[in-house]
Amino acid sequence: MNAKIITTPKGERLAILPAEEYEEMCDALIHAQAMADYREGRDQGVTLAEMQTLLDAPTPLAFWRAKRGMTQASLAEAAGVTEADIEAIEAGTVAGAPEVMAKAAVVLRVRDDELLAGR
Repeated sequence: MNAKIITTPKGERLAILPAEEYEEMCDALIHAQAMADYREGRDQGVTLAEMQTLLDAPTPLAFWRAKRGMTQASLAEAAGVTEADIEAIEAGTVAGAPEVMAKAAVVLRVRDDELLAGR
């Protein structure tokens, strides 16, 4: 690791490291948290077949909604958003407002970023 430690005028110690190393460290932390969530039963994971279905789905939202056995209408109602919002996001015509995606993620029991992955 190529970190450089500096001290601010107020005495706070900070580490400066190359962006690539920072990104690798963030990826490692995300992976470690995902593995802990899986081991503790907070995340079911997906099978190989489900992964292919996720990759083939028009959007991650469409995949997770179907995996949870919900209709667009039931997801919209549970998340407190309009069915038109869900339809448009799944169709890919809109990206989905952050607050809509956050509400959908809670209902679907996934992290917000899982609804945005690869899109």
